[in-house]
Amino acid sequence: MQRDSSNKKRLHYGWVIFGCCFIMVMVALGFCSSPFSLYLPVVTEQLEIPRSVFSLTNSFRFIVVAVMNLLFGMLVKKISPRLMTACGFASLVVSLLIYSSAKNVVVFYVGGCFLGLGLAWTTTTMVGYFVEKWFTKSKGTIMGVILAANGIGAAISSQILTPMIYSSDKNGWRLSYRYTAIFILIVGAVIVFFLRDDPTDKNLEPMGKDAVAKTKRGTKWAGLSSKEAFSKPFTYFALFFVFLVGLALQGCTGSSTAHMKDVGFDPSVIANAISTHSLLLAAAKMLTGISYDKLGLRATMLICNTFSIGTFIVLWFMDTSRPLLPYLYSFFSAFGLPLETVMLPLIASDLFGQKDFSKLMGIFVSVNTMGYFVGTPVINLIYDKLGSYRTGYLASIMIMAIAAVGMQFVISAAHKQRVLIEMSMKFEEES
Repeated sequence: MQRDSSNKKRLHYGWVIFGCCFIMVMVALGFCSSPFSLYLPVVTEQLEIPRSVFSLTNSFRFIVVAVMNLLFGMLVKKISPRLMTACGFASLVVSLLIYSSAKNVVVFYVGGCFLGLGLAWTTTTMVGYFVEKWFTKSKGTIMGVILAANGIGAAISSQILTPMIYSSDKNGWRLSYRYTAIFILIVGAVIVFFLRDDPTDKNLEPMGKDAVAKTKRGTKWAGLSSKEAFSKPFTYFALFFVFLVGLALQGCTGSSTAHMKDVGFDPSVIANAISTHSLLLAAAKMLTGISYDKLGLRATMLICNTFSIGTFIVLWFMDTSRPLLPYLYSFFSAFGLPLETVMLPLIASDLFGQKDFSKLMGIFVSVNTMGYFVGTPVINLIYDKLGSYRTGYLASIMIMAIAAVGMQFVISAAHKQRVLIEMSMKFEEES
């Protein structure tokens, strides 16, 4: 009896897994992904590469992420997720070292492929796997907090890396990549050391086992199989609108800091604005999850879409005569970007339920990522042709408006389908 009491008081290893996932997202996304636009103007100017051509680096990354998300379910059954995480960190280090030695754009493309592999196995999808294995309740809150780590990491990295990237030393950006690689190697080794694939590895049950999950609607939505889902027209519209959101928002995040520099803002102001944005983003991801629980999918989508449209309007008017606009951008963008992170699993769950959730979520993440693949080079191609991002931002306002309205019709169609299925199931039970 004393032994059982001691075990109950002992910290559950699930919290160690939580900490590992939090730090993993913070360093992988915060230091390897978020700073991309900081490097954009410096690298393209020094190597004399058009921005649209250089931005294809992200396109190679995104296509690898999309493919890895589609294959994740199969790979995680054949390879230890802990080993996959180790390979993910190794790929991140390789990508950073490749970037640091690049002298032409093709080398950056190779680095982009390694970055995509690294992020696919150290961020959202992998974290989702560990949370699913180690926790049985409050998964949405836990995922929201973990994904918010990206904002914290980006806030820290922008302050640390910006002085190196924009230093008088022409190789400052190369040193920035190399120091980041060393940092990722050390942190990755520590995280992999503490990670465990499954609670049974520590002779434990998942945290919250036997707890009754409470939801806003009272019961979980059993849902549709993937085959049934793809027999419904609203599924294809949902995927199309998710693609448009990825296209527009990635074009924004991939060009915003370069746009601020282009219109004359000092790098220190840009760094402060991005740090502010990153911290707000961390809060926004958690608040988005709360909004979904309290208000539902329809209202939360409208809120995020409204902020996204506001983001592009602010970027359109960005000018040094309006010194507060970089910080206003930080606010609007932070509450719009959950559309391409926290909202994706919530959309899949709400529209299609639990039956084939993992598969359908992977498809939605992949399609959203394909939007990134298109959005980044398109917005930079507009810059190369017109000398400004403003036309791209105007187009993005219209794209986000279409996606916002369209998703409302998708939600209505999906919810009607849910009512029909639940009424049918109730009728069968009563019969």
